Order: sequence, then structure tokens, then C-alpha cells
Amino acid sequence: MSKLLAVGTLAYDAIETPFDRTEKTLGGSVSYIALAASHFNVDIGIVSVIGGDFEEKHLELLRSKNIDLSGVEKIQEGKTFFWSGRYHNDMNSRDTLVTELNTLADFDPKVPENFKDAEVLLLGNLHPSIQLSVLDQMHKRPNVVILDTMNYWIEHTPDELELVLKRIDVLAINDEEARQLSGEYSLVKAAKKILEKGPSYLIIKKGEHGALLFHQDQVFFAPALPLEDVYDPTGAGDTFAGGLAGYLTESRHVSFDKLKSALIHGANLASFCVEKIGTERMETLERKEIAERLEIFKTLTQCVIELD
Repeated sequence: MSKLLAVGTLAYDAIETPFDRTEKTLGGSVSYIALAASHFNVDIGIVSVIGGDFEEKHLELLRSKNIDLSGVEKIQEGKTFFWSGRYHNDMNSRDTLVTELNTLADFDPKVPENFKDAEVLLLGNLHPSIQLSVLDQMHKRPNVVILDTMNYWIEHTPDELELVLKRIDVLAINDEEARQLSGEYSLVKAAKKILEKGPSYLIIKKGEHGALLFHQDQVFFAPALPLEDVYDPTGAGDTFAGGLAGYLTESRHVSFDKLKSALIHGANLASFCVEKIGTERMETLERKEIAERLEIFKTLTQCVIELD
């Protein structure tokens, strides 16, 4: 099987939404990424750091999904990264209440030997210097390198981020970040400027309004599934990325058409993620459910256009 290596955070979250709240639940970008990617026929390894407070049951959960944890460093005397947030009634905006970096503050990633030849590398939202360190540890350049970043790194570490952008294939960011990175309000103009920085493909996520894919002069739009209720949007973007990466790893190559399909698979998995709080829905998700919902996406995205 092809290998997927994902780098990101394992964390604990305290989440409050209009529907539910939890004081401590499994979170972190790589948790959602790995749980989503586990639904594809690929070998998954993750690189992250945790403290002595990280519960064994959560490690066992990941192992039960055949996720390789040899790249997870445990600092027994330290505490795991913690985030707390409160969502507004529209579920599109939130307030960050607490951010405790803890062990993440001094994170020095160590790529395990058995994943230094991974075909696909997903660099989760971390400091660009960490992302560069992981790239430098690979025995060979992966077939596909996918990058996630955020407005904080765009503003505070632009030079290091520019170096990472030159070494990746796919950049996945939201519309606000695309405008910030490019200095352009039009997403079409923004895409052209961003693609000149290095990536071959750009994915601009628009939350409940789907995602745009740009490559050279080609554009594709993938819708998000309209849902009656969204209970918790935390991790939806990471779940989307995990589904995207899992599909590309299983496919063994990247192209514009493959990425179009990958976007649909990512959006499909993200639609499940928001149905319960934290990772709860992703922990119990069955492949039969995924296949059934993919049929809905197929109907949603296909139509016959008659031309004279």
C-alpha cells in the first residue's frame, strides 16, 4: 500500500456550540486528518507531540484505525496542546478562549524511518520551520506534498512560508487566507499570484459554500453538502484535508481530474465530521455510510447541460 505521512497537532479541546459543549475532547489537526484518511486503503503515519496527560484510550483509538504512531513523541512531564473555543449562533464564527501550546512550544518533529519514503506528505497547520524540517528529513521528495497554513504564519513568518511554498504541490487554505497571502480580493486574481509562488494546485476552502480548485488556467468548484444541522465545525477543514490526502495516496498520482475527485471525497467526509462534537462522529463512521453519502454528492454535482 502507498504511504501517507501527516504532520500536525494532537490536542485536547474544550468546545462550546449552541447545541452542545465539552470540557475535554480529543482534538488537534492530525487527529481529524488521520481519522479521515483511515477510510482509504493506505498506510498512515503521523508526526506529533503529546504530554503525559494524553490518555491511552485516545492512542488506542488511533491504533485501532491502523494509524502508525511511531512518529508521536511523548513528553511525560509535559502537557498536551490545549485549545478552547465558543461558536456563535451562525456557527461560522467563533471566539478562541484559551490556547495553551504546552509541549507544542518546543516541538522538534522526528519522521520515523519507515515513513521517510512516503508517497504523500501532508504538512498540517504548524510553524513553517517545522514544515521545512519534515521536508528535509524525507529520503526522497514525496510524489505529492500538501500544505495547510493560516493567517498567523502568513503575517508573522512570511519569509519561511515562502520557502515552504516553493517545495509543495498542493496548497489548501481558506478564502480569507488566500486574500491575505496574495493581497488580492478577487479569488481568481489571488489564485494566479499564489500559484506563482510554487504550488501547482491551489484549493481555496469556503466553508459551508464548498471549495475552489485552481491549476494553471483550469478551475473547478466542489460544493459542500447542505445539512439541516451543524453541531460542531471544529476539525471540518482538517477532515477535508485528510480525505483529500487519503484519496490521492490511494490513487498513487496527482492530476487536475484526480484532485477534482479528491475534493469531493474530502467534502463528503467533512460533512460527517460536523454532525457531532469533536472527533465523536469520525470515531464511529462506517464505510457504508461514506459510500451512501457519496451517491448524494454525485447527484449534487452532476447535471446535463444542453447546448444549441
